[in-house]
Amino acid sequence: MAEVKGNVRLRRLRADRNRTQEEIVADLTERADRMFSAGKLSKRVSFSVRQYSKWEGNDPPLPHPTARRVLEELFGCPITDMGFAAVPGAHEPVDERALSGPDRDPSTNPRTERAAPGFPGADSVPWLTSPSAGPTAQWRISEAEVDLLRAAADDMDAIDQQFGGNRLWRPTRAHLLWVHRMIDLGIYNEQLGRQLHTVAGKFTTSLGWFCYDAGLQTEARYYFSEALNTANFTGDDALASRTLSNMARQAVDLQKGREAIRFARLAQAHAGEWAAPHRVAALLAIREAQGHAQLGDRRACETSIRNAWTRWERGSSDRDPDWSVFLNEAELTCLEGMCWLDLGQYGRAQRLLARSEALQDIAHSRNRGMCLGRLAVASLENRDVEHSVNAARQSLRLIEGGMASTRAVEQLKIVREGLVPHRRSRAVGDLLEEIRPHIA
Repeated sequence: MAEVKGNVRLRRLRADRNRTQEEIVADLTERADRMFSAGKLSKRVSFSVRQYSKWEGNDPPLPHPTARRVLEELFGCPITDMGFAAVPGAHEPVDERALSGPDRDPSTNPRTERAAPGFPGADSVPWLTSPSAGPTAQWRISEAEVDLLRAAADDMDAIDQQFGGNRLWRPTRAHLLWVHRMIDLGIYNEQLGRQLHTVAGKFTTSLGWFCYDAGLQTEARYYFSEALNTANFTGDDALASRTLSNMARQAVDLQKGREAIRFARLAQAHAGEWAAPHRVAALLAIREAQGHAQLGDRRACETSIRNAWTRWERGSSDRDPDWSVFLNEAELTCLEGMCWLDLGQYGRAQRLLARSEALQDIAHSRNRGMCLGRLAVASLENRDVEHSVNAARQSLRLIEGGMASTRAVEQLKIVREGLVPHRRSRAVGDLLEEIRPHIA
């Protein structure tokens, strides 16, 4: 008889109820909702088939504490009776003294701190660990590894702001896969576990944004959904706010104004849960404004724009999350200009976009490129061909200088189509030839 692999206990508990994985996930989600309504849970949580299948697989990761309570409530037994006790040390604290105590002899532990100042020891990073450790060695996750991955996520976002997401989604996906491997197979205490899930959430929503910027809209929506699952699973309202803000922006580009408004308002609800600072409130307000503009609702759009500026003018805060810092005066002006462009107010849009472009700095070159593209479109609609050509040429120079953003290229396509009737002009004809290789 073939050996049954995976978490046999949990699988048997499900089989006893004659439920598929999809059905048991629905049961868990329903039970979690009832527990939240009864005050037994402080946050709403949801479950996915992907996560549940991991729990029934080999070496199942220990569920998040909130998920454990729902599992125990549904199955009527402690988590240790569900097969999770077989995960070695997933809930045991890390003995930091054993890893980095002053009396430790580095020669007795493969994790050494002999490294350049400012960097963790080379052997503390698993992908640089000597293969002599063998596949059976316990993989104890260190705080230095988590810090390194958190910094990598921040670096990816900073690179995106300057150069765009076309060349970032692949390495970010690789990082995310590695973080999931750490979560599933590593040994860590509960505090590090929470940090790992937070890092996974950062990578997932950033990956969705990079895919969106690269024109991979289906993939972007998938990763945004995964990020929302992570946010709901861990009760991370800040991650939910960020992800829904990204989804609202994408919905506008996909000409789904109602969806954009719904996402923006959901983001605002999550922002209220963690008392988000003014910069975040401003970002979510302008996201809602863009949805109203896409639908042609000028009055609602103006109200949201005023809300955005009111909140932004209250100043920055030490609590501003890193993902909201890009919303400086130049960017908010640009986003307002995009609203007026969608509303057909081309003169007003041109003035705002020109002002924004003049305020942008090199650290936000991708945003400047997007602003220039919109400025070229607004100028063309305003019958100002000269300024349209000038803005398009500046955007093209950024692309030739290394900015890799499909969104920016798409703007050039729109400008090129609009300039074709003016191709007899030498300046226009030259620009059309310069643009052609980049949109072929």
